[in-house]
Amino acid sequence: MITARCKRITAGLLAAALLLPAPAEAFCGFYVARAEADLFNESSQVVLVRDGDRTVLTMVNDYKGSLTEFALVVPVPTVLQEGQIHVANAALVDHLDAYTAPRLVEYYDGDPCALGNLPYLSERAAGMSKSDAAPARERDEALGVTVEARYTVGEYDILILSAKESGGLETWLRENEYRVPAGASRVLGAYLKQGMKFFVAKVNLKEQSALGYATLRPLQIAFEHEKFMLPIRLGMVNADGAQELFVYALTRNGRVETTNYRTVRLPSGNEIPVYVKDEFKEFYRAMFDRQVEKENMHAVFLEYAWDMGWCDPCAADPLSNDELRELGVFWLDDGPQAPYDKRWGRRPAPPSGPPNVFVTRLHLRYDFEHFPEDLVFQETGDRENFQGRYVLRHPWTGSSDCEQAKAYRRDLAARERRQAEDLASLTGWDLELISRKMNLRWNDPASDRPSNDGGDTWWDKLWRR
Repeated sequence: MITARCKRITAGLLAAALLLPAPAEAFCGFYVARAEADLFNESSQVVLVRDGDRTVLTMVNDYKGSLTEFALVVPVPTVLQEGQIHVANAALVDHLDAYTAPRLVEYYDGDPCALGNLPYLSERAAGMSKSDAAPARERDEALGVTVEARYTVGEYDILILSAKESGGLETWLRENEYRVPAGASRVLGAYLKQGMKFFVAKVNLKEQSALGYATLRPLQIAFEHEKFMLPIRLGMVNADGAQELFVYALTRNGRVETTNYRTVRLPSGNEIPVYVKDEFKEFYRAMFDRQVEKENMHAVFLEYAWDMGWCDPCAADPLSNDELRELGVFWLDDGPQAPYDKRWGRRPAPPSGPPNVFVTRLHLRYDFEHFPEDLVFQETGDRENFQGRYVLRHPWTGSSDCEQAKAYRRDLAARERRQAEDLASLTGWDLELISRKMNLRWNDPASDRPSNDGGDTWWDKLWRR
């Protein structure tokens, strides 16, 4: 069954058919798969809520190993009070990831004799005793380190540190059993020159056991600063290789982009062969690898930009106002919210209007060589919708024999060839292998067939279908 929204779009397409050289399509369709952050190894996720000089930063901990060795050191622009630190529910970020993930959608060709060959849209840190305090303070002073604040929040023991020089700070961290990679002093020094403080967290195993959590929950901090940025350099000091980072930015006015690196839109809207429905994760990884290679790992990729009030098609329901507030969206009006309506792909607007939240999803693969600076962002006024979206178009298999049907069948092989070539271009996959999986009917001269470096004999090509 086609949604009412899709019916209206289909009618518009029919009216415009005489003006278009090829079928046009809207964003509606049946969502069938999504490419979430966990497709990639060594991936980190952060949520940035930003309005004016106010920022709420949510950091997802993907730490693997003994919790006695966990340490988080994050440069922050100011000394944080306890009320500025919070522990969040990981499900919030999971929901945001699912909502913004690149997606695969399906369309079904209708009877060309009835629809004029237009697509038929389917619906479908550890405590310290008092006796230890005096000598510890003397050592701190000798190293030029000041413990500005100390808190226990949830399952985390948290310190806010300032320091006079990076070598003393690095030594302090090591002596206090924070695992700091060799070579961190240079990066720490760069942050100290900017007047930054350091948010340092360890796991309080007793508190974690009492709370009953098996995994580490995301940490949130709220602060005010004129710079809209995300520090990434410290995390690269001991990295074995390139890392993946997903940034979900929630703002009032529009799309977020990086100012010190290029922000590039991923390819989107491409038709790909139907068999990729069972290989979408592999396709998306290969496609992203290809784009990183093309940009020489110097770009930040836009995967999603959309108003939170609706989606089309929806890879997950939009976040509720309560979920958005928990993530730090502080400008929402209180009051009841109408439930999300799957029939319309949106949440009906309450009397005060829809939530004024625009979400941007950015994805980058980075290392110290290609990303020597922290990420600096700006909020734009651009509210144009964008999503990484890839299309499966199922051929019509009916038996009608009108002139439009005959033309449709003649054009279908060419369409399938374009899909194969597009898939090979997007992923770097072998065109011959793609063609075999599609069981393509190549009608072109032999010299124009896909090349095969696998060494086919002459008779393999003789009766190729």
